[in-house]
Amino acid sequence: MKTSDFDYFLPEELIAQTPLKKRDSSRLMIVDRNNGDIIHKKFSDIIDYLDKGDVLVINNTKVLPARLIGEKENTKAVIELLMLKNIKDDTWECLCKPARRIKVGTIVNFSDKLKAKCVEEKDEGIRVFEFIYDGIFYEILSMLGEMPLPPYIHEKLKDKDRYQTVYAKEMGSAAAPTAGLHFTDELMSKLNEKGIEILEITLHVGLGTFRPVNTDDILNHKMHSEFYMIDKETANKLQEAKNKNKRIISVGTTTTRTLETVYSLFNEFKECSGYTDIFIYPGYKFKAIDGLITNFHLPKSTLIMLVSAFASREIILNAYKEAVDEKYRFFSFGDAMFIK
Repeated sequence: MKTSDFDYFLPEELIAQTPLKKRDSSRLMIVDRNNGDIIHKKFSDIIDYLDKGDVLVINNTKVLPARLIGEKENTKAVIELLMLKNIKDDTWECLCKPARRIKVGTIVNFSDKLKAKCVEEKDEGIRVFEFIYDGIFYEILSMLGEMPLPPYIHEKLKDKDRYQTVYAKEMGSAAAPTAGLHFTDELMSKLNEKGIEILEITLHVGLGTFRPVNTDDILNHKMHSEFYMIDKETANKLQEAKNKNKRIISVGTTTTRTLETVYSLFNEFKECSGYTDIFIYPGYKFKAIDGLITNFHLPKSTLIMLVSAFASREIILNAYKEAVDEKYRFFSFGDAMFIK
């Protein structure tokens, strides 16, 4: 399979630059993965397509205000860091700009309360930093850091919370699990009242979100690993649902990758945590999920490959063409799709 097999035409004006005023007022495309049939709805209508007894799985990761702008000590050169992964304690893997200026021992100052020292050089612009601070780290970060919006968003985000899901709680992501941005507290309550069980997992979104597929053959693409976690209660409930043939509906590709990773490892749902670099593309046999709520993804990305594996490449590309024709809003702040 070629990366070009997952390309499609997208007018730039359809890339959503700002979130809608009301989260669940975005559009929702319902796609039947068996025959490719398409229905156009609003996201708040998702409740009509979920049944009592269904299990909805969400990713409760919380986005760090992970973009920091500082000055290189001595030279005062402007350095930008994007915090990607917490290795241990105050040591983080970061994407640097410009990386060529950062060597082991380099210190970057962000304020009188926060600085970072490079302790390791890696490839692709990545460096490992030890953060040195005075106070409570996440409080300082919330004051100094910016939300790490994707590069295709050029508008400034007025409200930081709009790049968080309403159920975000586990701090650690470099990007939002954007399928979850459509849910409101009110909608979650209605789903509960209907008898839909909502379960939480955690996957901290990392570098893969910012990396395009640059190889012609998709099998030559290297996925970066991301931390995931499923607790015992969630694992038991998921396994009970699987045993009773209840539908497991995944909210987002991050949740999907977590559930498929765990089920592939153990052939069941099990309490565990670790790092996953699972790459899902057509030909993959899904073991964990029965439905997927997701956004519209970048051309030639690993995410459009994943949804193409869940439906088919032909069905997904046809759905994307219809989304373009119907002027859906694309990417992080865009509209949603439910593949059933």
